[in-house]
Amino acid sequence: MKLTVVGCGDAFGSGGRLQTCYCVETTASRFIIDCGATTLIGFSRCKIDPNSIDTIFISHLHGDHFAGLVWWLVHAQHVAKRTTPLTVVGPRGARARFEAAADVLFPGSIAIPRRYDLRFLELVHETPLDVGAVRVTPFEVRHPSGAPPYALRFELEGKVLSFTGDTEWTDALIPTGRGADLYIMECYQFEGEPRFHMSWRKISGELDRIGAKRVLITHMAETMLARRTEVADPRVVLAEDGLVLHV
Repeated sequence: MKLTVVGCGDAFGSGGRLQTCYCVETTASRFIIDCGATTLIGFSRCKIDPNSIDTIFISHLHGDHFAGLVWWLVHAQHVAKRTTPLTVVGPRGARARFEAAADVLFPGSIAIPRRYDLRFLELVHETPLDVGAVRVTPFEVRHPSGAPPYALRFELEGKVLSFTGDTEWTDALIPTGRGADLYIMECYQFEGEPRFHMSWRKISGELDRIGAKRVLITHMAETMLARRTEVADPRVVLAEDGLVLHV
């Protein structure tokens, strides 16, 4: 399994980083986790064809994690000329939120007939969902976004890939990442207790309890970026846009 960090920044582009998006490639599937507004920019930089993606998983409905779907729709229709089906998997209400955003940003875009099938599937707390060869299990976390926010646990090809989404610490993050081959964890600040987000001090104290084999720290604010060299745990990798990991 190959993971490309298309974007690992926070909502504000701290450190010049693009918004959240991870591309996962397996022998049977190519999908992305989250689709921030800058996703197509990241795809261009990483030389990834948007038409090669069959599924988009959305952790929660904040713009830096799902708004790229609007540009994706317009690009698929007018630039990529997409013809293959696309599945979007997200929290309850994801389709309605997407359509409302698209209608505001590109009026009339939803009404244009598509050349491809677009379907939306809804996540349900702790209920496994099989999408092709990928099984995803959502765990509700703490990050208000107008719909249930989720951490996601993916099982595919004998591997486990986990993602906290955005959240302050909650014990739901333990089963999400327990024994994972790679756990993508948001880490907004170095220390303290940021509201609705996590710090390195909190994460580092929980790593043994989680037991993930490798951890990718992401979604760092300027204050965390300034101290990222102080992260010395051998299990931990610091995210950079364009980084490629083999799991």
